[in-house]
Formats: sequence, structure tokens, C-alpha cells
Amino acid sequence: MQQPPYRPKSNTGMIVTITLVSVLVVVGGLIGVLAAVDGGKRKPSSVADSGYDYPTATSSTYSATSTPTSSARPTSSTSATRSTPTQTRTTTSTPSGPKPVLRTKDNPLFAGDHGTNTVTCNLPKWQSTPAAAQAFFTAAMPCFEAAWAPVMQRANLPYVRPKVAFPSGKRWESGCGVADSTKEDVAAFYCSPDVTLYMPFEGLQTNVNGNKIGAYLALFAHEYGHHIQAMSGSLKAAHQESYELGPDSAAGLEIQRRKELQAQCFGGMWFAAAWNGKGSITDAVVRDMIADGYTRGDDNNPGAPRDHGKRQNYGNWQKHGYEKNRTYQCNTYLAPANSVS
Repeated sequence: MQQPPYRPKSNTGMIVTITLVSVLVVVGGLIGVLAAVDGGKRKPSSVADSGYDYPTATSSTYSATSTPTSSARPTSSTSATRSTPTQTRTTTSTPSGPKPVLRTKDNPLFAGDHGTNTVTCNLPKWQSTPAAAQAFFTAAMPCFEAAWAPVMQRANLPYVRPKVAFPSGKRWESGCGVADSTKEDVAAFYCSPDVTLYMPFEGLQTNVNGNKIGAYLALFAHEYGHHIQAMSGSLKAAHQESYELGPDSAAGLEIQRRKELQAQCFGGMWFAAAWNGKGSITDAVVRDMIADGYTRGDDNNPGAPRDHGKRQNYGNWQKHGYEKNRTYQCNTYLAPANSVS
């Protein structure tokens, strides 16, 4: 059988092939998880991906750079919060189960040898209409959950299924504010306050991508990567670090790039799981995903904040996640500065 052009490398160990038997259920602790993810002092909490704004049809890659690498796997621990009775006999309690850990480089997500579980995704045929796109991404959601929920369980981190919204029109509201496409390009984004992936049809670039489902799934996988960051606590930690450094400062923007490029890497990890399960994720779909990554990046928008990374690194990290399929390999917070520029 023909081997894929970008198959997972054997030198990082076999990709996890355990059949998903059960998905971690933490619905009872949802309120506590969301409070931990988005509580405290108010800071920007949406992830509006300018890397997925409209690239030019003639976008090309930079010259090759070194493959992104990550350092040794750190370890960390979490502490439990106990319920405390009040003098009025009512009690306040913290939901049991895993909690997000507000750390970036030493988050438990990057400790251990965690790869996405193999999943088989049989998706409907792509059609470039709002209704068909909604059906396509809705069908893909269980495949993402089956690949990622066990990773969070093994890392002792919380997991809840995100919602997916398909807004239409020029102006609409999200948990992170108002989106107005008459004033700026509105691409897909993840909003942590309402735990929702927003997938407006107008931001899918169907005029560029045609029927290449690898490009559409790469977008969805990137946003789902932000959800994994949110569940782990690293997304909020990155927001805090950038806020404290100054969001528009060089150091603050670098933190934002590390966060975005990590979402790219996580996106690649999902494709590794789905390619191994075959189904709709063929060699051609993977090739389209890899190629799409190298068309995205800050250098498509001269003068815009450098908060996502240039095209070469945007593509490199997505490809890296696909080839390695390990969360510690996606620890961009330990990566050299030139791989997150």
C-alpha cells in the first residue's frame, strides 16, 4: 500500500491506536471548569485568528528553515480544593475531577507521551453552501472529540465538548463581543467565555479552497486546538502573560505567536489520528492540509500586529504536529525564538 507523503515518523514511537471506549465525562464539573478557565481579572479571551484571514491566491512559502523542536518534557502537579461548610448549614463546593492548570511551558498537557487516539471519520461530501458546510463540521466534531478527549484524560486535565456556531450575516454577537464583517474580515475563531468555535461561512475562503476539505479541516482543527489549550489552562495563562508584558510589546506578541503556532501543531496532531483511521482523511486531504498551512501567516497582512507567526513557521508547526503526534512536541513555549517568529 502506498505510504503517505507526510506520515507520522517512527522515531517518536507508535501513534496511539487504542480504540476509544469511553469519553471522559465531566459535565457535572462544567461550571467549575469554565470558572477556572475564564475567571479572575477580565482580559482578552477570544482567539480571532488573523492567520486565517484571506491569504492571496499567489501566496508562497519562504525558504526552508529548521524544523521546530521542543525541549525536555516538564512535569507539574495540581492541588485539590475541598468543600467548606458555612455556619448557615449550606455548603459551597468545588466540583470534583481534574482542574485546568494556569501554566504554559510546564502545563501537564506537555508532560508524558500523549498522542491523539486513532479515529475513523466518514464525512459528508463537501459543498460550498452554508447548510452543507454546517453539516460537514457538525459531522467532524465527534472525530475531534474521540481523538482529543482521551489525551486530556491521560494528562489528568478536564475536558468538555465545545459548542460550534455557524453565524450568518454581516454582523453578529458572540460570547467575546460583536463581529462586524463590514468593518473587518471575520474569520473563524474560538471564544473561551462561551466555549464555542465560531465558523462563519464567509470566512471559509471557498473561492480559494474549492473542494479541498484538508484546508477546511485545518481551520477547524486549529480552532479546536485553542479549545484544548483552554481546557488545559494554558490559554488563559498565555493571555495573562501577554497582558502583563503588554499585548502590543515585542515580548507580548511573541507569547501570542507561541499560542497560535501551538494551535497549528495541535491541528496537525488531529490529522495524524484521522489519517491512521483512514475514512475520509486520505493522502490527498493531508497534502492539502500541509500546503494550506504555508499560505497562512502574519506576512500576508503587512502592517498588522505580528501575533500569529510568518507563513513558514505557520506551516512548519502544523506539519510538525502531524509527523510527531505528541503534545510535548507541540510545546512552543520552549521552542527557539526563530521557530516562532
